[in-house]
Amino acid sequence: MLTWQVAGHGPLRALDERLGRALAAGSIPSGAAEFFADLGNTAVALPVLVVVMVWTGWLGWRGQRGSRGGGRDGEGPARGPAPVRWWLPPLAAGLALAAVPALVVPLKLWIARPGPPQMAGDAAAFYPSGHGATAAVAYGVAGLLLVRGLRGTRTGDGTTARPHAPAVTATATATATTVALTTAVVLLNTGVGLGLVRRGYHWPLDVLGSWCLAGVLLAVWCAVCGRWSVGGGGRAARRRTTGEAGADGA
Repeated sequence: MLTWQVAGHGPLRALDERLGRALAAGSIPSGAAEFFADLGNTAVALPVLVVVMVWTGWLGWRGQRGSRGGGRDGEGPARGPAPVRWWLPPLAAGLALAAVPALVVPLKLWIARPGPPQMAGDAAAFYPSGHGATAAVAYGVAGLLLVRGLRGTRTGDGTTARPHAPAVTATATATATTVALTTAVVLLNTGVGLGLVRRGYHWPLDVLGSWCLAGVLLAVWCAVCGRWSVGGGGRAARRRTTGEAGADGA
């Protein structure tokens, strides 16, 4: 709907431009706005994501290596879910960020929306915001990687909790971590969006459109990691786990 309103010069676009002018002339400190707007730059967001990718990938590799060695204590190999593809979430995160310009640039050229008055003279290609999409995907998927990685350090292999671990404490800690990271990512991206509008780099709908696009990419990342991060695929892993449970019960 946002794209249709922007491309078709609908009433929402007119309201958006009035709101954008009001925010650009607002009381938000320009220095803080510039700082947050710069966080949507690839030169800033990409290194942050790379650091998180490397760290969580290392956690996944270490967890898988430890789970494989768990059965070497004299009782034979450990039984459990299929091996975790520890490299898939970081790799998918990098591909998600790489997909941003591949999707944003054609949309910008197709919509050809002029920018705010402060950007007069630049090419009419402002919807959706590339900085907004970059920040939302980079910091969003970084948060998802951190949640997944930190849960893995508590469960040992990133997939199942140890039998002796206190379930209530682990669940409470995981919930608190998820809430904290989600709040931080939302506030950070809100700051980026407000900064872009306050500095006159984009209209508000440019930012909202980029967030919608980022939401799709983050949803795809979650689906891919949930379906294929366990060796053999989700259905195969569930069938194997169910079969082992039935054999143990027999």
